[in-house]
This record gives sequence, structure tokens and C-alpha cells, in this order.
Amino acid sequence: MNFGDIFVPALMVFILCYGLVKKVDIVNVFCEGATENLKITLGLIPMLILLMTAVGMFTSSGAADIIAKLLRPVTTFLGFPEECIPLAIVRPISGSGALACLETILSSVSPDSYSGRVASVLMGSTETTFYTIAVYFGSAGIIRTRHTVPAALAADLTGFLASAFAVRLFFGA
Repeated sequence: MNFGDIFVPALMVFILCYGLVKKVDIVNVFCEGATENLKITLGLIPMLILLMTAVGMFTSSGAADIIAKLLRPVTTFLGFPEECIPLAIVRPISGSGALACLETILSSVSPDSYSGRVASVLMGSTETTFYTIAVYFGSAGIIRTRHTVPAALAADLTGFLASAFAVRLFFGA
């Protein structure tokens, strides 16, 4: 038996005991929290449907491939592998779409190749920006994102380039 096997049950017992000591109506507080979370979840569903539809349209239309062809000279100059361009385009939009791109890359080139390693590091070190913004801003009822999108996309771009640099640094190219 390890620490992980007893941590969650011990935490639950601690919370229950703490609530009893503080004379909190635990069942009522739990039900109120569950009701509030259900309302938030139901409010997010339209935004998630919109986002999934937009991702499907973007990838199915071939727009990602067109953008990849336009960016190829710049990414080649920066040392970013050509095979990873579609992944870099889809990753900020969709986690599942990015996973499909990663699978395509890893099946066409070796996972131990430069492109395979860059794709793997990229997947692990970047975020599905638009999904995250949609969920968090949607749950908070924020409509104007102001500087969030440009800052998040700049962070994604940094992650893309840093993934190629880190693979060159640690594995050579």
C-alpha cells in the first residue's frame, strides 16, 4: 500500500470531520456546490459545440494544409520541422485534432526522429488555447478576451519554437 492509495480517502475523512467540528451542514453544502457546478457545465455546452464545429470545419476544409504551405519557408529557416507545421496550427484549437496530427506524424516518421521528438515535445509543452479560453471565459461569463488571445498565441508560438530548440539542444539534429 502506498501513499496514493490512502491520500484521497484520508482527505475526504478530514474534510468531513472538519465540517462536523465547525458544525457545517455537509450534505446541504455539497448539494449546493453540485447544483452550481451543473449550471456552469450546462452553460458551457453551447460554447464547446461551437468550438468543436469550428475545429471540424477548419481541419476538413484543408485550411490547415494551406497555412502550412504558406509558413513552410519561415519554419524551415527557424529549424522547425515541416512535418510538425499542421500540428502547430491545430494544437491551439483542438487537443483531439492535435492528437490525430501527432499520430499521423509519428506513423510517417520515426518517433525517435527529429520531427517525431519535436512533435512529442510540442504536444506536451503547449496548450489548447482556444478551448481553454472558451471554457474559462465562458464559465465566468466573460465575452471580451482583450489581450488574452494574443498573449496566449504568443506563448504557443514560443512553445513551438522552444520545442524544436530543446530537441536540438538535448538530442542534436
